[in-house]
Amino acid sequence: MRAAYLAETIRAAEEPLLAALPGVLMQRAASGLASALLRELSAIRGRTYGARVLVLAGSGNNGGDALYAGVRLLRRGVRVRAWRTGSSVHEQAWRTGSSVHEQAWRAFLAAGGREVDPLGALDELPASDLVVDGVLGIGGRPGLREPVALFARACADAGVPVVAVDLPSGLGADLPSVELVETTSGGVSTSSTSGGSTSGAAHFTATRTVTFGGLKFCQVLEPAASACGVVELVDIGLDLPTPDLRCWERSDVAAAWPVPDATSDKYSRGVVGLDTGSDSYPGAAVLSTLGAVHAGAGMVRFAGADGAVGLIRQAAPNVVFGAGRVQARVLGCGWGERPDGAAVVEQALAEELPLVLDADALRFLPPGELGERVLLTPHAGELARLLEIERAAVSADPLAAVRSAATRFGATVLLKGATQYVCGPDGAASVAVPGPSWTAQAGSGDVLAGVCGTLLAAGLAPATAALAAASVQALAARLNPGPHPPQWLAERLPDVIGALAGPVASAGLAG
Repeated sequence: MRAAYLAETIRAAEEPLLAALPGVLMQRAASGLASALLRELSAIRGRTYGARVLVLAGSGNNGGDALYAGVRLLRRGVRVRAWRTGSSVHEQAWRTGSSVHEQAWRAFLAAGGREVDPLGALDELPASDLVVDGVLGIGGRPGLREPVALFARACADAGVPVVAVDLPSGLGADLPSVELVETTSGGVSTSSTSGGSTSGAAHFTATRTVTFGGLKFCQVLEPAASACGVVELVDIGLDLPTPDLRCWERSDVAAAWPVPDATSDKYSRGVVGLDTGSDSYPGAAVLSTLGAVHAGAGMVRFAGADGAVGLIRQAAPNVVFGAGRVQARVLGCGWGERPDGAAVVEQALAEELPLVLDADALRFLPPGELGERVLLTPHAGELARLLEIERAAVSADPLAAVRSAATRFGATVLLKGATQYVCGPDGAASVAVPGPSWTAQAGSGDVLAGVCGTLLAAGLAPATAALAAASVQALAARLNPGPHPPQWLAERLPDVIGALAGPVASAGLAG
């Protein structure tokens, strides 16, 4: 499990070391950055001697990190030029040289580095093997000022690899969003209608990001994470507290997934009941059922739309139909307009069984806390309706939105999307293993709801079930890239789960 931190948490961990060991953290960061740059250059050119690197050094510590790394490259025979990007905004700073870390700048020049101005940087770009983005760090605001925004566009157009220092400049350290902005000569505006402005690049897009101390939210949350490229974490000796966000990995899914043993039967493995689909949306019933079946339920009982029964019998003849004992329920997928929806949800909540409420069932939530056994699985639009806010507000800060919903409803919430967030009533937040964007298609959420139901029936806590279900679906898509429909990917789940279980699942076959 990877840990990610808010910028304020990183800064708080840095403070005692900055006070006790002035300059040491910057040298540790510069050393790690230089090593990464040398490896990148070697991969690009086959050797580092004679390579050409262009450093963009901002006025903060990130600029100092980049310049000290440039000193190390110069000692290895790399030709390094540097643009002090803060200078281009304030003419007086350009003249005095006060817009950059002064000691790092002096060391850079003493080692043989040379300065370029904004036009010189653009002239250098086509012949550069690598650009080092040290413009802004974790304290920077989203967006870029001109002429840096122009240069970010030029890097993308020229296809020159960019290595970001701590994070790509223009991203917000704590934010997942990467919106294009309108830039003016006076600064950055998020308004798309501001008169006299010109569209600007909101951020650098990095081939690799070398980050220090701990991962930042923008490096693990989409779509910002895609702008970071490969993220390399350099240990600079920070004593970090409990993570602000936990990021599941494949090993976490393997550890959490329930694996049957010699004492298992269909009831101990879990019986999940589904009331899903409608005559208008029978496919939702089929897909949620396939999710439950292929995730390994001991038994699936279907008590949903009559119009879906024939389709389910054909797709999954092992499904049982009608009422009966279950250990968890899934409601809501493809209900559409359902007059008895409120009564069905109320009755299911009264059972106090583990319960997945998806899609249309979310329209019938009663006031007050729902209970720790309940798992809500909205997408961004549905979560916005639950919280009575705009969808844009959910997209801008999905973690805050999912935490708000978990607290308001006293339940676990799985927010579906490019990054899948899970938060329990206690406010502890995690994200599932990421998957490819191919899964953004109708029906994926129905399959996911069924998988969640299977894991709840097997005895997993709602947060663990949500993370494991979302992760295993992502893993199946990663192993089978392409525009495969959700029903096809559901049939691949047993292979993924079997590989996760590994020797544990086959231990009974030995001898």
